[in-house]
Amino acid sequence: MTPADLSLTVLHAVRRAVGEGALRAGTRVPERVGIERPRPGGSGDWATNAALQLAREAGMAPLGVAQVLRPRIAEAEGIEHVEITGPGFLNITLADRSRHALVRDVLAKRERYGHGDALRGRAYRLVHPGDVRATVLAEAVRALLLAQGAHVHDERQDDPRHDDPRHDARPETVTLRPLPAAHDVAALGPDAARWALLRPAAHDRALAPDGLLVQSEANPLFTVRYAHSRARALLRNGAQLGITPAYEEDVAAPRLLAALGDHPAVLEAAARHRAPDRVARHMEATADAFLGFQHTVLPLGDEKPSAAHRSRLALAEAAGTVLAGGLALLGISAPDYL
Repeated sequence: MTPADLSLTVLHAVRRAVGEGALRAGTRVPERVGIERPRPGGSGDWATNAALQLAREAGMAPLGVAQVLRPRIAEAEGIEHVEITGPGFLNITLADRSRHALVRDVLAKRERYGHGDALRGRAYRLVHPGDVRATVLAEAVRALLLAQGAHVHDERQDDPRHDDPRHDARPETVTLRPLPAAHDVAALGPDAARWALLRPAAHDRALAPDGLLVQSEANPLFTVRYAHSRARALLRNGAQLGITPAYEEDVAAPRLLAALGDHPAVLEAAARHRAPDRVARHMEATADAFLGFQHTVLPLGDEKPSAAHRSRLALAEAAGTVLAGGLALLGISAPDYL
C-alpha cells in the first residue's frame, strides 16, 4: 500500500464518519491528507495528521477526531493496526500482505511505479532564463509534473510565445531560476552533468565536477547506478541458478521496503515543490538500503534455492526498477552493466 493509497483510505474513513454522523455534518473533506513516516515517539509504518487537520471544522479536539477515525481506518484492507499518539496523530501499521502488494505493484508498473494523477487537471507554464542549469532543471520538473498527470508548457523567459493567447489551458506560471552553475560541467558527459546540476536544491550551488566521474562509493551518482547494475546482475545470476523472482514470503529488509514504499510520495512531493533534488536524495537512500541487502539475495555455497530466495530476488528486482525509474525522471541513464 502506497502513501497515495493510504491517503485515499483515510479520506474514505473521513467521509464515512461524516455520513454516519460521527463527525459534524457539513465537515468539509479535504482533497488530500498528508501521509508521512512516524515522527519520534510514533509507531507503525506510516502516520497522518488528518485529525489535527480536521479538528477545527469538525468542532472537536484533535484527539476526539482521531478516536472517531481510528476504527474506520483499521477496518480497511491491508491495515493491521492503528494507534493514536501525541495530540492526535494516527500511526498506521500495514499488514504483511501489504508488503507483498508493494513489491508486486512495483514489478507490475515497472519504471512507472510512483507515477499518478495527483496533479491531473492542473496545467503549468515553466518559465526560466535559459542557462544550462535552468534548462536542465526545467526538463526534470517537466518530467515530474507529467508523471503526476499535469499538463506542462515549457518556455524561456524570452520566448515570444510566453503571452500567446492560443494556449487553450490557463496554466499556472512557475518561474524556475536556479543559482547558475559556476563550473563548466559539459566535459562530464550528460549523466554526471545532470547529476551535478540537479542533485543540489535550486538555491544551492551546483556540484563541482571533481569526483563525479570517480567509480567509488564516495561518488553518490556512481553508487546509485552501481546499485541498479547489481540488481540486474542478481537477476542474471538468479536465472543461471534457476531462480525466478516471486515475492512469496515476507523479507526482513525494513529499510529497503520503506524506501520502495516512500517512492510515490517522494515523486509527488518533488513535482509539487518543483524539486528534482528530492528524487536524487531518495535514489541515494534506496541504493544504500539495497546495497546493504544484496548479499542475502542468492544462495551461498551448497544452500539450495528456496521461496525465501525467490522473494529476495523479487525485492532486488523491485529496487532496481525504482532506481531506474527515478534516474529516468532526472534524465540519467541506468546501465545494466557498470
